[in-house]
Amino acid sequence: MTIKTTCGGFFKRFVLAASSAALIGGVFLAANAHAEVGEPEKEDLKFGFIKLTDMAPLAIAYEKGYFEDEGLYVTLEAQANWKVLLDRVIDGELDGAHMLAGQPLGATIGFGTKADIITAFSMDLNGNAITVSNDIWARMKKHVPHKDGKPVHPIKADYLKPIVEEFKEAGKSFNMGMVFPVSTHNYELRYWLAAGGIHPGYYAPAKGETSGMVDADVLLSVTPPPQMPATMEAGTIYGYCVGEPWNQQAVFMGIGVPVITDYEIWKNNPEKVFGVSKGWADKYPNTHIRVVKAMIRAAKWLDAGEDGLANREEATRIISQSGYVGADYRVIANSMTGTFEYEKGDKRSLPDFNVFFRYNATYPYYSDAIWYLTQMRRWGQIAEGKPDSWYMDVAKKVYRPDIYAIAAKELIKEGHAKASEFPDLDNESGFKPPQSEFIDDITFDGTKPNDYLKQFPIGLKGDDKV
Repeated sequence: MTIKTTCGGFFKRFVLAASSAALIGGVFLAANAHAEVGEPEKEDLKFGFIKLTDMAPLAIAYEKGYFEDEGLYVTLEAQANWKVLLDRVIDGELDGAHMLAGQPLGATIGFGTKADIITAFSMDLNGNAITVSNDIWARMKKHVPHKDGKPVHPIKADYLKPIVEEFKEAGKSFNMGMVFPVSTHNYELRYWLAAGGIHPGYYAPAKGETSGMVDADVLLSVTPPPQMPATMEAGTIYGYCVGEPWNQQAVFMGIGVPVITDYEIWKNNPEKVFGVSKGWADKYPNTHIRVVKAMIRAAKWLDAGEDGLANREEATRIISQSGYVGADYRVIANSMTGTFEYEKGDKRSLPDFNVFFRYNATYPYYSDAIWYLTQMRRWGQIAEGKPDSWYMDVAKKVYRPDIYAIAAKELIKEGHAKASEFPDLDNESGFKPPQSEFIDDITFDGTKPNDYLKQFPIGLKGDDKV
């Protein structure tokens, strides 16, 4: 279903202060960061998305009129799967899209489709979970510690390992689903499995092996997000990693149990981004900045209130519409409004399960890009060792905090945001401090990707090859 703006309006006109700007890479970057943004070069736009809760910034920017405030008239269109979405951005059928954070990086380095895709806006933190079937959960549960009659979280893959070993001894494959080879879900599922001593397999693209199943204890395959529950119910897979609402859908259907959220695997991990082709960004720099402005406002609205949940019920009603996520309001609300249900009836408070603006969620950090690249290297999608400088070069090519900074400063000038709500835009390095809140307690320092990879007992590192 396609959603399109129909109401009229007049464009906000801004005079480009050329005396304070420099043209870099087709985007006007202010030398003193106070240049105003010119009129949009392209006003009618079509953006793609997948039916997931974290497409919400696009829906809210549309519904609240933030796109129109920027003189942009936007069509939002659901896409069949992540590959179709990426191909349509590359072909120019879409002006931009809600993307997996790994997609611009994977395309840029040539894993799968080769294309120059960039992002200047991170759409959210967290929002995913790993779900297993009722049968697998019943078998796992015997190994899980309990307190007051309830499982103690986080639930590690250590408790799945005995079941996987039973399958291997019986000559059966243990199949799980993830949404795309360069998806956060693939890397999070692999991270969780490996932390529990379960090998998720390697990719070997140089040998034509692109399934990611070399040496695997668990076989991971691609399934589109909305199809995850039905695929598991059919017995094709025994579990999956996906974004909401498709974990809570399994609970409502009574067919599975989400055992761990990505918040518990890596606290406040980056999730989706808004991606455009570099050629499009170079051709329409003012339009791009205005899109980012509208989406920052939408993210801010989504995280309004002291706990970030003041507008979540309204947001849930909006995205539950068939043209957006198209799932039952109650299913989306189960995670979107600050709770998360594991076993049926075991609903727990998790106010940070979905974060759209808090904790600088919208800022495109280089370190976020580098984490994804390390996982591509860890599992063989990057076939050979690379120096630390290579990771930095790719991150800077794809992630564009320079564009984000212009958009944020415009919003501050216009009174739509406060400087305190953003990183120090003039001095931000693009690297978060070293992060240690992972399920395996391994610390990630984005400035030292190769040292990070050396810490993992399972995974490629150094000059390793498959």
